[in-house]
Amino acid sequence: MNKKTFAGIESQFSGKDDSAIWLQSIPYDGTSTWGKGADKGFDAFMDAAENMELYDIETDSEVYRKGIHLLKNAPPFSSPEEMYQWTYENTQELLSHDKFLTFFGGEHSISIGIIKAFYEHFENLTVLQIDAHADQRPTYGGTPYNHACAVYDAGRHCNLLQVGIRSMDVGEKSFMVDDKTWYGHEIIGRLDWIPSVIEKMTDEVYITVDLDAFDSSIMPATGTPEPGGMTWQQVIELLQKTFSRKNVVGFDIVELAPIPGMKAPQFLAAKLYYKMLSYKFKG
Repeated sequence: MNKKTFAGIESQFSGKDDSAIWLQSIPYDGTSTWGKGADKGFDAFMDAAENMELYDIETDSEVYRKGIHLLKNAPPFSSPEEMYQWTYENTQELLSHDKFLTFFGGEHSISIGIIKAFYEHFENLTVLQIDAHADQRPTYGGTPYNHACAVYDAGRHCNLLQVGIRSMDVGEKSFMVDDKTWYGHEIIGRLDWIPSVIEKMTDEVYITVDLDAFDSSIMPATGTPEPGGMTWQQVIELLQKTFSRKNVVGFDIVELAPIPGMKAPQFLAAKLYYKMLSYKFKG
């Protein structure tokens, strides 16, 4: 059991049974092909969270009072297949409890098993992917459980909406759905596209956020930091509208690969996590 608490909150707000929110860390970085370090992301995220104000101005709330419990870290994995099987079965078990489930990577491959468990549990699920990369390769590096395949399975079984995409392989074009994809170059500097995303959602939504969705000027600490990305305000506006109008049933944040001596990226990740919880439990 983790001895730490999220953001250093008092133990009365971190108990397993009493907390409304559970946080599962999966520090896996087994298939990344360029920048390594996503397995160090959770520790950096936790350090940043301890230095974050816990009152959210926008929602006038202190969401930590709902209770945020840290689950035991995922174990080490010897293969992508082992990682996938564990995350899938672990998420199935977690879904048997009446808790709001959140996950922190690790690389984006951790989302494959999580999303599968969610779409089997929730009928007619929308998966909102906020990401720089399409991640729709059927296999990559000899496995379907690669970070480049993060939402291929979701695209076959749920209502997949892809936002911020600005890098992909030509082979992925056949898997992309034009009216469910908002490419980075189409939305840059604008907010008027957000209602069209909301309109495409079903009632229940799972959100997967790859931090490389943000422009590399504010989020360089990822495996593949792509220029031309989303601003903080764009992402927050999309999230606020999603949480206020739909039933968000869970989310993950992935691909934080800390850069020594640079603390801003992990602080962004911590604020993003806390902001998403604040939107979920507002009022």
